[in-house]
Amino acid sequence: MNQLKETLTKLDGKSYKALKSICGLYKGSFYTLSIDYVQGDPFAAPSKVRLIVPLKNTDLQETDFSTYDRKVAFEHTFTSFFSKVIATIPNHIKGTGKSGLVTIDTPGQEVIEQSSVSISTESIEFRFYIGLPARGRTILGKQGIQLLCEYLPKVLKKVINEYDREYLKGMIQLADDQKIIRDYLRSNDIVSFIANDSILPRESGHSEKPLSRKKAIPFLSPKEYEVTIPLSNDRIIKGMGIPKGITLIVGGGFHGKSTLLKGIQKGVYNHKIGDGREFVLTEDSAVKIRAEDGRAVHNVNISNFINELPFGKNTVSFSTEDASGSTSQAANIAEAMEMDTSLLLIDEDTSATNFMIRDGRMQQLVQKEKEPITPFIDQVKPLFEKEKISTILVIGGSGDYFDVADHVIMMEEYRAFDRTEKAMNIAKKNNTNRNVEASNISVPSHARRNFEWDYINRKLGSKGKISNKGLYTIMIDRESLQLHAIEQLINSSQTKTITYMIRYLLKENKRKNEPIKESINNLYDDIENKGIDVLSSSLDKYPVDLAMPRKFELAAVINRIRY
Repeated sequence: MNQLKETLTKLDGKSYKALKSICGLYKGSFYTLSIDYVQGDPFAAPSKVRLIVPLKNTDLQETDFSTYDRKVAFEHTFTSFFSKVIATIPNHIKGTGKSGLVTIDTPGQEVIEQSSVSISTESIEFRFYIGLPARGRTILGKQGIQLLCEYLPKVLKKVINEYDREYLKGMIQLADDQKIIRDYLRSNDIVSFIANDSILPRESGHSEKPLSRKKAIPFLSPKEYEVTIPLSNDRIIKGMGIPKGITLIVGGGFHGKSTLLKGIQKGVYNHKIGDGREFVLTEDSAVKIRAEDGRAVHNVNISNFINELPFGKNTVSFSTEDASGSTSQAANIAEAMEMDTSLLLIDEDTSATNFMIRDGRMQQLVQKEKEPITPFIDQVKPLFEKEKISTILVIGGSGDYFDVADHVIMMEEYRAFDRTEKAMNIAKKNNTNRNVEASNISVPSHARRNFEWDYINRKLGSKGKISNKGLYTIMIDRESLQLHAIEQLINSSQTKTITYMIRYLLKENKRKNEPIKESINNLYDDIENKGIDVLSSSLDKYPVDLAMPRKFELAAVINRIRY
C-alpha cells in the first residue's frame, strides 16, 4: 500500500489514462487490495476493485458457510453489511464524473447467489466499483490516496470487526430452516407453503419491501390446509401447504388473490429476515405463465393447445415474430415444460381469455372444427395426471374451473378460507353445458435445436455486443429485447448474468449444437463445478455484479430473441 501511495503521488496532475498503471495487487496490514480494472475516463464505467481478507485475520467460522444455502446467505449478508458501512462512513472525496464513488451490488429482499462477496476456507473477498478521483481529465493523486489507502481500509475494518453477529446468526439459522421446509415439501407432495403470520402485501407496486404490519393483515392458513413442519431444536412452524394438483385461488376483486399468487411465485427464492415472506416457499421449478402479445416464438410445439390453424400453419413446430395472446401463452407453457417445470402459476388477469376458457354457449355458436384452440380448462387435468405438472390458478370470472379443481381457496379481505367442498357442490348442481375439448397431452416431442447461433453471432458483430439496461431490457447490438413478461426475474444483476451466459453459450456452440435444455443444463453444471466466475472474460476476470438467474429465466430470454 505504501508503493500505491508513492505511485499516486507521482501521478498527481497527470493525464487520467496514466491511472491504468496502478492495476495490480497491494498488500495492506490485514488485507490485500486488488485493482482489477481502471476506467479510461472519469465519466466512463467505474473502476473495479477487490478487498481480500485472509480468514485467519477474522473471527468468521467455517461452519457458517459449510453448506450451499448457508454460503449464499452468508455472502448476501456481508454484501449488505458492506453496503450499509459505505452509507454510514462519510466520503468527502469530490471531483469530476464518478470521482469518489464507492458502490457494491447491494442485494434486494431475495437471497440469491451473487459475485459481490466470495467466502472460502481461505479468505473473504469483497468486489465493488469505485470512481478514481479526477479534475476534468487530470488525476487527483492525493484524493486517490484518501480513497484507496484510507477510506477503503476504514470501511473494510468496520465491516470485518463490527458486523452484526446476531443478524448473521439469524440469517444462517433462517437458511437452515428454509432448507428443512423445502425438503419437507418435496417429501410430502406439497408445491407451496405460506407460513402463518407471513406479510404478503408490499409497501407499493414499485417496492419489494413489506407493507407495515400496522397496515397489513398477516396470513393465516385455513385449518383444512394447515400443516405443521418440524424444524431443528424442537421448533415447529405452521402454515398453509398447497398440495400437488389443481388449486384455484378465488374471491372478489381487491381481496388478495393476486397478492397471494405473487407471494407464491416469488417463493421460488429464499427471502431475508424481515421481508415478511421468509417462510413463503414454493417448488423451485414453478413458472409464472402469462399471455405475451407480440413476442417471438421459434419452433415450439404448441399442439397441446392449438391445432389446425388457418392456411395449414404448423403448430408442432410453431414460429412467429408476432405471437397473439393465445399462441404466446401456449408457447410459454410448452417452453416451461421443455425445461421440466412441475408447477404452473397463472393469473386470469394476465391471461388470454380465449386460451383459458370456451363456455357452452360459445361452443354451440362456434363449432370445434372452426376453433383451433383447445382451452386450458380442458388440458389442466391431463397436465397433472399424465405429466405430473400442478397448476395454481387465480380466477374470479369462470366457475367452470370448479369441474377440474382439486382444491379451492377463497380470499376474503386478505384472509384465506377453504371453499373446496362448496365449489364441488356448486359444480354438481349447476351443469356448465360445455363439452370437454381435450386432446392428448405430450411433452414437446422433438428436441428443439438452439436458436440460430451463427445468426446471433453475425448480429453481435466482432465485438459481441450484448448488454442489459436495467432489469427488463437486453440490447443485442442495437436491438432491444423486452423482458417484462418474465415475472420471476427479480434483479438487474440476474439480467446482466444472462447476457454473460448467452455469450458463453455462443462461444460453446461454435463447437456443438445441442438442444436448448441440454445447453443450459451443461452451462449450469460448469458454474456448479467452477463457480460463477466461469462466465467471466479476459475483460472482466472478476465480475463484481453478477447474480444467478434460474434456468427457466435464462431459457425464457433465449426463446424470445428475434432471429
